[in-house]
Amino acid sequence: MTTDQDEFSVPLTNSKKFLPDASKPWRPNFWRASHLAQVDFANLPSPRVFGQDDVQHLDPALTLWDIWPVQLDNGDLVELESGSLWVMLSAPRLPDPDVRHNMARMRLLLKSEAGWQDCGNLLPDGFSPGSREWSGSTRLNPETGEVTLWFTAAGRRDEVKPDFEQRLFHAVGTLDATGSLPRVTNWHSLTQTVVNTGEFYADLSITQGVPGQIKGFRDPYWFRDPADGAGYVLFTASRASHLPASPYDGVIGLAKATDVDGHQTFELLPPILDAFGLASEMERPHMFARDGLYYVFWSTQTHIFDHRFAQGPTGLYGMVGPSLFGPFEPLNGSSLVLANPPEEPRQAYAWQVLPSLEVVSFVDFWGLRGGDIHRDPSLKQSQFAGSIAPSSQLRLDGATSIIIG
Repeated sequence: MTTDQDEFSVPLTNSKKFLPDASKPWRPNFWRASHLAQVDFANLPSPRVFGQDDVQHLDPALTLWDIWPVQLDNGDLVELESGSLWVMLSAPRLPDPDVRHNMARMRLLLKSEAGWQDCGNLLPDGFSPGSREWSGSTRLNPETGEVTLWFTAAGRRDEVKPDFEQRLFHAVGTLDATGSLPRVTNWHSLTQTVVNTGEFYADLSITQGVPGQIKGFRDPYWFRDPADGAGYVLFTASRASHLPASPYDGVIGLAKATDVDGHQTFELLPPILDAFGLASEMERPHMFARDGLYYVFWSTQTHIFDHRFAQGPTGLYGMVGPSLFGPFEPLNGSSLVLANPPEEPRQAYAWQVLPSLEVVSFVDFWGLRGGDIHRDPSLKQSQFAGSIAPSSQLRLDGATSIIIG
C-alpha cells in the first residue's frame, strides 16, 4: 500500500460544471500523516477534565449523544422566545452503551435560561425509512416556520437484524411553538437526498465493513455557500471500492442541491477532503465561512488511525481554505483543534463548532482515571455518560485556533 497520497486523483466525469476551474482534474485535499506529525502531545489543546457535576441527565432512562443545533440558513442558531432548539441522538439507557447505535432516535431539545428540556422524539414513529435514525443537521425558515431535516437512515425499516447500510434522507416539517414545549409537526416530503452510485464513495448496500471499521455514508450537514448562494451537504463517507484500496479510507463527501431550498434531490460530487492511508473516519463534518475563509471541521477517534504511519488523539480536527473546494490547509499546522485531556482521553466526542465559535459535544467515557473499558467491562457500564458536555470556546485567526474557555 502506498502512503503517497498525491498519486490519487478523482476523475471529473459529469461534475465538471461545479468546479472552480472546470478545465483541471478534480484533486481532493488530503489529510496527511505529515500534518499529524506536528501534534505536540505534551501540550494538547484540551478543555478541563470533567467531573461528576458535569454529567447531568435530562432523563435517567435515556442516553443522549451526537448533539447539533437547529440553525438558520446562514448557520446561526435559532433563538425563540423560549430558547434555542437542539437535536441529539437518543436510546434507552442499557448496560452496554454500544447497543444504543442499534436503536437510535433523534430527540428535540430546548435550551433556555432554566437549562435543558426534553421535547420528545423529533420524527413520528414509522416515518424514517431506516431501522435507526443517525446524525444529520436541521434548518429553520423563521418566516414560514418550515423545518428541514437532513439525516442518516441506518438499515432498512422492519429489518430483522440491524445492518450498517447508511442512506441520506431529508424531510420537511412545521415548527409549533404554541405549547409548553416546542415540537415539529406535519412531517412530509421525505426524499432520498442523493443516491450513492459507487463512483466516488463505497456503496454500503454492498460493502459495510466490520465493527471497528464500519464504512460511512452518513452525517449530512447543510451548508449555503455565500459565494454563489448554492446549497450543499457535506457528509462522512468511505472511498469507492474501485479506487486504490486501504482500510484507512475516510473522506468528507459533498453533494449539491438541485433547487434553492435543498428539498429536492442532490447531485453527488467527489470528496473535498480525503484521509486515504491515514484514517478510516472523518465524522460529523461541518463548515462555515468567516472573514472570507471557509472552515471545515470533523471528529476522529484515535483508534481509527493507521498507527504504522501516524497517530492522533481523539479530537476535533479542522482545515481552512479560500473556497468550499479549497485548497485547504490544516489548522495549527497539525489540523488538531481540540483534543480530550491526556488523563481522560475518552471524555467527549462528536464536537461541532458553531459560527459563534462555541464548541458543543457529548460526554462519552469520563472519570476512567487510567482504566481501560476494553479490559474492565464494569468501567464501560459505570463511566459512560451519554449526556450533554460542557461547551468550549475557540478563537480563530486565519489558520490558527486556540481554546479560550
